[in-house]
Amino acid sequence: MSAANETKITGHVQELVANPTPLGLFGLAIVTLVASSNKLGITDGTAYIIPWAIFLGATAQFIAGIMDYKHNNTFGATAFCGYGFFWFSMAMSWMISTGMIGKGIEFDPHQMGFAFLGYFIFTVYMTVGAMGTNKILFIIFFLIDLLFLGLFVNTLGLGGEFWHMLAAYSELGIAIFSFYGSAAAVLNTHYGITVLPIGGAFGPFAKASAAAKESVSA
Repeated sequence: MSAANETKITGHVQELVANPTPLGLFGLAIVTLVASSNKLGITDGTAYIIPWAIFLGATAQFIAGIMDYKHNNTFGATAFCGYGFFWFSMAMSWMISTGMIGKGIEFDPHQMGFAFLGYFIFTVYMTVGAMGTNKILFIIFFLIDLLFLGLFVNTLGLGGEFWHMLAAYSELGIAIFSFYGSAAAVLNTHYGITVLPIGGAFGPFAKASAAAKESVSA
């Protein structure tokens, strides 16, 4: 009895994956809009921020990051997943501070300040990377720099009300530009033309990268 014929296929099978940037930026826009309302004193408490932090700030960005890995987009994947995990962490921190989980647990808010400092460092070098994408994304990252700067200085007790308000208005700015970036990514991709301009890459590293690619293709 002869063995059945087998066909062996080798190589990489690429799945078609849509651009995840609009989803990630929309999630960022919603959660920062809601969170900034608290920092600006428009709303009170953090209990109702938690669902938006979990589902929009965290999950939407994390899904976008995973999809960017399939795009072989290291920058986008690192950014969306990194900030997605941040909002997961913030949601749990608010749950602890409001007594939703672990009632009676003592916590030191300065530990949160060091986490904000770590994310400030992360955002600084991601801002350098954002210069190689487009100007709208660079503005968003620059505002995130200001947000974490204000947060870690204020939370560690190194500054006063100015730093709190810096964080508050920066977060509102993040929401506004993220809405714009999400809309631009959706509409520009959908119509195949520039409906909303986002500006090109800029800066010395972007120019050096473009020159290096030209020399390789020449």
